[in-house]
Amino acid sequence: MARSGADTRTGGRAATTGVIPGDAILSVGNPGTPTQPGWEWTLLTDVARLETGHTPSRRHPEYWGGAVPWIGIRDATGNHGRVLYETNEETNDLGIANSSARVLPAGTVCLSRTASVGYVVVMGRPMATSQDFVNWVCSERIDSHFLKYALLAERRAFLRFASGTTHQTIYFPEVKAFHICLPPIDEQRRIAHILGTLDDKIELNRRMNETLEEMARALFKSWFVDFDPVRAKAEGRDPGLPKHLAALFPGRLVDSELGEVPEGWLIRRLDDDFVLTMGQSPPGDTYNSEGDGLPFYQGRSDFGVRFPSLRMYCTAPTRLAAEGDTLVSVRAPVGDANLATEPCAIGRGVAAIRHKSGAIEFTIQQMRNLAPEFDSFNSEGTVFGSISKKDFHAIAFVAAPLDLVATFETIVAPVTACLYDTRDANRNLTSTRDLLLARLLAGKPTLTEVSAR
Repeated sequence: MARSGADTRTGGRAATTGVIPGDAILSVGNPGTPTQPGWEWTLLTDVARLETGHTPSRRHPEYWGGAVPWIGIRDATGNHGRVLYETNEETNDLGIANSSARVLPAGTVCLSRTASVGYVVVMGRPMATSQDFVNWVCSERIDSHFLKYALLAERRAFLRFASGTTHQTIYFPEVKAFHICLPPIDEQRRIAHILGTLDDKIELNRRMNETLEEMARALFKSWFVDFDPVRAKAEGRDPGLPKHLAALFPGRLVDSELGEVPEGWLIRRLDDDFVLTMGQSPPGDTYNSEGDGLPFYQGRSDFGVRFPSLRMYCTAPTRLAAEGDTLVSVRAPVGDANLATEPCAIGRGVAAIRHKSGAIEFTIQQMRNLAPEFDSFNSEGTVFGSISKKDFHAIAFVAAPLDLVATFETIVAPVTACLYDTRDANRNLTSTRDLLLARLLAGKPTLTEVSAR
C-alpha cells in the first residue's frame, strides 16, 4: 500500500526571518498589521502540515500507471482554483515506495511554487504531487477551501515571494514563514460557502464547454479522420447527411502513403495549407503580471482546456499571434493546442498556426488530430522535447477540399460561439468572485448581509 504523509517531510533550510507582505491575508513572516476583530496572524504551519512532492523516476516505466493520481504542473494550470479528482498521470505503490513522493489525503491544498508559480488546486481524493508543489494538509483549525481562496487572492504577491532569473521559484524558507490572517473556523466556512456558490456555476459552465468541445471534435473526426460519409457511400449505405452535404464527399477510398484516403483528397505538408509563426521570447525585463502590454504565452504551462490561462503580459513582444490563431506548444512537451482569443505575444515554447483559408475551428481540430505526429518529437522517457519550423513543414496530413473545410466551419460556428459565450460568462463570474473574495477577506459584509441588517 502506498504510504501517506504522517509527519511532514520537506527538509531544506529553516524559515526566513524576513517579512514580505502579501496583497490580502497572506505574508512571508508576520507583518504585524491590524486585523479584524476575531482574526489573527497565524503561522500557517501551526494549523496545516506542510508537505512537498516528488517525481518517480521516468527511467522506470513500472513506476507509472496505477491507482495513485499524481499532480503535475499541467494539472494545476488547467484546473486553477478547482477541486481535482483526475490527473494526467498516475503512479502506483511501487513508484511511491521508490521515491520521495507521498500520498496525501483528500482536502490537501496544493500551490505550484516553481516555473509556473501561483496555481492552486485542492485534492478531491488521496493523491501525490511533483516537487513543483508545496502542499498543506489542513487541521481542524483551518478550512481547506478557505485556504484555497486565501491563496487565490495572493496570485500577484507570489511573484514577490519568488526569486530566480530563468525560472521564478518560491523557496522553502519563504514557504515555511507563511503567515495567514485567520478568522474563527465558522467564519472561514461561511466565507468559503459564499464563494463556493460562484465556483459551482463556473464549474457547470466549464463542463458545458467540455461537452461542446466533444461535439466539435466528434464531427471533425467523423469527416476528416474516419471518413465516415465516404465509407458509407462506398458501401452503399446512407451517409446520414442532407443531400447537399453528402455530395461534398466522394464515393470511394483509395490507397496513399498515409493509408486509405477519400478519392481526390491530397496528401500535403503543413506549410502547403497552414501559415506558421514560431514564437520568440522577448527580454525578461519586459514581462509583468500587472496587465501592461499584450498577453504573453510562453508554453504549455500557460494553456487551459481550450483557451490559455492568462498569467503574464509583455511590453515589448518579438513575435505575435492573431486572434483566432491556434497556439501549439513546441517544447516540453510538444503538441498541446489552445486558441488565441485576442492578439498576443508568443515565446519560444509556442507556435501560432492558421489554415490559409482562415478557418479557425478546423485549424485547432486538425492540430489536435496531429497529436501523434507531434508526440514523436517528444524525447523518449522524459517530459522534454522540441519541434522546429523545418519539422513542422515536413509533417504530412490528408488535405480535404476547401469547400468541405468551409462547410465544417459553418456547421460548428454555433458551437464555437457557445464556447466563447461560456468562457466570457466564466470570466465575469470569476471577476465577481474575486471582488467578493477581496471584500470577505477584508472582513467587509456582502450586499446580502447589509440588506439583512
